[in-house]
Amino acid sequence: MGLRGKLGLIFLLVSALAILVLCVAVYTQAQSARLDRTRSFADERVQLAAQSYDQSGVPVFGAELDDPDLPPQLRAAVMEGKRATFKTGSPNAKMWAAVTVKDGKTLSIVQDYQTTDDSMRALQQALILGGLGTVGLVALVSVILAGGLSKRIVAVAGTARRIAAGDLDASATEAVGKSKDEVASLAAALDTMASSLRGQLEAERRFTADVAHDLRTPVTGLTTAAELLPPGRPSELVRDRAKVLRRLVEDLLEIARFDSGVEQADLELVGLGAFVGSAVGRLRMQQSLAPDSVVVQINGKDETVSTDSRRIERILANLIVNGLRHGRPPIEVSVTGRVVEVVDHGNGYPEELIAEGPRRFRSGMAERGVGHGLGLTIAAGHAKVLGAELTFGTAPNGGALARLVLPALETSV
Repeated sequence: MGLRGKLGLIFLLVSALAILVLCVAVYTQAQSARLDRTRSFADERVQLAAQSYDQSGVPVFGAELDDPDLPPQLRAAVMEGKRATFKTGSPNAKMWAAVTVKDGKTLSIVQDYQTTDDSMRALQQALILGGLGTVGLVALVSVILAGGLSKRIVAVAGTARRIAAGDLDASATEAVGKSKDEVASLAAALDTMASSLRGQLEAERRFTADVAHDLRTPVTGLTTAAELLPPGRPSELVRDRAKVLRRLVEDLLEIARFDSGVEQADLELVGLGAFVGSAVGRLRMQQSLAPDSVVVQINGKDETVSTDSRRIERILANLIVNGLRHGRPPIEVSVTGRVVEVVDHGNGYPEELIAEGPRRFRSGMAERGVGHGLGLTIAAGHAKVLGAELTFGTAPNGGALARLVLPALETSV
């Protein structure tokens, strides 16, 4: 049961209990008032009967002298010189009234006392109908009020999901409207958190871009200088480290472009299966890979997609190189329709990466090797620009599984 249902149920139960207590109190008070009226009527009759008897010696109103059925409690009260009334219990309840007359005898009258009559039945029916109608009205109002509150809370939750998805400009305050209750306070706190997070991310983006741009010139000079060193093992080590540093700077610049949001896809129609095969072939030549280190399999009919082939090739290269570096060959690349899967035979992706996606400068578990954690981040950035879905998981037979799902080709009507 959702919040709306729970709040509505709580309001309904509380209101129903309050109305029930009120109806019982009203009915009880009405019964008490009716009993008082009956006592007063019986007392007046016995007084008139006593006056008549004292004057004429003749009982009226059906009064009896020394009635043997007189209740003992009433008899004891009259013997003390009191004029009293007494109601016997159900069934066949009766109202008695008695008083001592001039010759010392006890004069009493009795009348039937019905616990319910037409007026009480009418009151009972009115209370039941009124109570049910009030409960129904309260239920309707409570559902409306709970629905409004639930709707605003759902709006805050939706804004939180948008922020988690990267839309840091989403405003929870605008979603819940103008108010000064707890929901508005929650929305304001969420907006404050998003603003702080937006500032931190912006600072991180500026830092990444500034560092990459500032390092690009000296790294280029270092690489050029390393090429001028005389042949030898030390020179090879310097050139190798210089190349690694240059690739790192290029990766940082690429991530900075993703963060700035300026990257756009150059779409073209591509036969996905054939293109993946040729891209893997070019990667084998560039990386000097053995033919059996990367295996390509096309399942079913080759599907044509509208995409940016350069970015597809960049994603494939990063996924395959990551598998070769941190997993074990052969790397299996399969194409099924619009889906491309890359599987290695290593220890698989860490659970954190599978759950949260790749994060820069975090390479995962130690058993998957070392690195800067930028390759998968860049692949995810290119997939986002393409409008594709890139997910990471575990292959059925073990090992790391990366699945790229490209958007369907739009057809005009």
